[in-house]
Amino acid sequence: MRGAKNALSAGFDGVEIHAANGYLLDQFINSSTNQRADRYGGAIENRARLLIEVVEAVSEVWDTDRVGVRLSPLGTFNDISDDDPETTFGYVAKKLSDYRLAYLHLVNPAVAAIEQGTEPDPRATRMLDLLREKYRGTLILAGGFDQDTAEAWLEQGRADLIAFGRKFIANPDLPERFRSRAPQC
Repeated sequence: MRGAKNALSAGFDGVEIHAANGYLLDQFINSSTNQRADRYGGAIENRARLLIEVVEAVSEVWDTDRVGVRLSPLGTFNDISDDDPETTFGYVAKKLSDYRLAYLHLVNPAVAAIEQGTEPDPRATRMLDLLREKYRGTLILAGGFDQDTAEAWLEQGRADLIAFGRKFIANPDLPERFRSRAPQC
């Protein structure tokens, strides 16, 4: 909660709760890393409890329309995994949808396919479709996109927004490069 208060005091526009990429909240959510036998382990309702408590605590500081959450369904960072990711992340997305957050930000489970220029694994596609169905708010996808794939995925309705990280680091003028169709690093 201190971080949320500090961000508000510093004049930020909002905050994103990072529950992805093998960080602590992601470890609680995924069955391979959460081996707890208390009220934070076992069933998905328990494994998601810490994330929900963090969302509620942050929402005491910020209006929920200024709070986002980042997840990495089907993520494998540091060998993280889940026995039933569709049930796990479907539950989490539906639960988060009830809070009317600013957005849900997903590390695209089809990132490897996009980076290789191939069709996504059917499991990744099913996961995206499921989360799109369960989360009723703004959905952001990040990972492996270039201008053409981002535009295509937006046109197909797979996301409301596409986020760029690495491309922005390498190309601080990325929007202008997109506008002029200039090459990117």
